[in-house]
Amino acid sequence: MSSTDNYRKEVMAHLSYIKERVDLNSAKLDQLNGRVRKNEVSIGWIKGIGGAITFIISIIIAWFKIDN
Repeated sequence: MSSTDNYRKEVMAHLSYIKERVDLNSAKLDQLNGRVRKNEVSIGWIKGIGGAITFIISIIIAWFKIDN
């Protein structure tokens, strides 16, 4: 075997290792994206409820100010 063939085999071995690592990272990234999506939905609900409560409280305060 020539040194070129040895080099090609080493490069292919490194490439297969890199491919395995990239595939693992891709799977973990998909899992993290699912978690982030769930958290974004929860934050949206919290912001919506907080906005509604703030709106109601401001209406009540304005109503009391008008009565005086």
